[in-house]
Amino acid sequence: MALTASNGQELIALDDLASAFQLAVREERGAVTVAYKGRTIVLTPDQTIASVAGRLISLSVPPQHSGTRWLVPLDFITRALTPIYDQRLDLRRPSHLLIVGDLRVPRVVVRHEPLGNSARVTVDVTPATSIAVAQQGPRLLIRVDGDALDATLPAFQSIGFVQAIRLADATNIALDLGPRFASFRSATSAIDGGSRVTVEVVGNEALAPPAGPAAPAPAVTDQQPLPSPGGAAGLRTVAIDAGHGGDDAGARGPAGTAEKDVTLNVARRLRGLLEARLGVRVVMTRDDDRTLPVETRSATANNNKADLLVSLHANTSFRPEVSGATVYVAAFSDADLAVEGLAPERLPVFGGGLRTIEVVPWNLAQIPHRAESERVAQVVVEAMRGRVPLAARAVEHAPLRLLESANMPAVLVEMGYLTNAEQETALAGADLPGAVAQALFDAIVRVRDTVSGSAEGPGR
Repeated sequence: MALTASNGQELIALDDLASAFQLAVREERGAVTVAYKGRTIVLTPDQTIASVAGRLISLSVPPQHSGTRWLVPLDFITRALTPIYDQRLDLRRPSHLLIVGDLRVPRVVVRHEPLGNSARVTVDVTPATSIAVAQQGPRLLIRVDGDALDATLPAFQSIGFVQAIRLADATNIALDLGPRFASFRSATSAIDGGSRVTVEVVGNEALAPPAGPAAPAPAVTDQQPLPSPGGAAGLRTVAIDAGHGGDDAGARGPAGTAEKDVTLNVARRLRGLLEARLGVRVVMTRDDDRTLPVETRSATANNNKADLLVSLHANTSFRPEVSGATVYVAAFSDADLAVEGLAPERLPVFGGGLRTIEVVPWNLAQIPHRAESERVAQVVVEAMRGRVPLAARAVEHAPLRLLESANMPAVLVEMGYLTNAEQETALAGADLPGAVAQALFDAIVRVRDTVSGSAEGPGR
């Protein structure tokens, strides 16, 4: 099914969905009705609210009329069609996969780390499943138990003993081996919510091991400072965390607006802007209404080597008059900060030699990035000023677990107060979420262009 881009959103034609899922679509009395086996969805043009079997839900953007066709946002599938359909629907937005029924299509993220005369290939699979590694002639096959794979593969250049990393077929990842290949070994372990296989590939030339820090696990600090102006790399990956979700609705306003819906709406808008206008890779901690622990959210950003993490929330207060957005940065105790001065360890690595490993506890991974995070927070506040109502203290510091364990510059944005009736209405509408997404996009552009590891901050 073809997708259409409009204002940073991906839209799909209702008639395409009707053909694929045996839906009946008709227009009557200014509304569009979608029916499936006696269950109905009622859409109203120019409205993000839809009725699904008598229950109101919100879409990221309203239905749009294009020629003779009606277009709906992709979240129509998860928010409206899934509740009335008689088979399981799993929409994977980043990879544009829609899984129907009980097919097992695990998410697979492959990372590659060159280590001189060896290389480490890490494969993380969610949910947990069986993984096997075997050599078949001039390649290593990593077989994942499933019906198909939703795989993210790394950008890769041949290093002599590993020439390519690719999908060999529906359930196998191939490491094509080169003439310098000598041997390999693999190890499988459990990670939060999934399985991990680590493959060490060794070349047949004795090269000196590289100096400098490595990143064999999330507890190792491997992120570089955000590039200086004119730097070649720029921001490559931005992680967006839509707070709460699933059984955890978060804050609720007096009119019933749920924080989890507001955060996902803004996250999708921001992703659309970043992908369409900035061309960066965007990692969403969640792209649907699912329950996620805090540790999984930060692990998603860390494992995808994000250069920046933005977590979205909406605030609450016992005083209904309190309003305004606040940007949070992680706070640490003096005892925690003392860890930053610990000497790095020299550890042996497979293939011979030693590597300098700078070990940091998982819950203190943010410590090396405090200065960058502070500068990012200031940039976000400046971008919001004049278009998003701000709290009296627009930048705050708090010991938030999500930020503490993020191994990159990270901020948490409370976009407003759902307990304030006026702000609840604004956050549930289109204008304020759009303004927040645009302000965050502008801030990220400025971060990309101006934030560096030098003493010169973004405010200059």
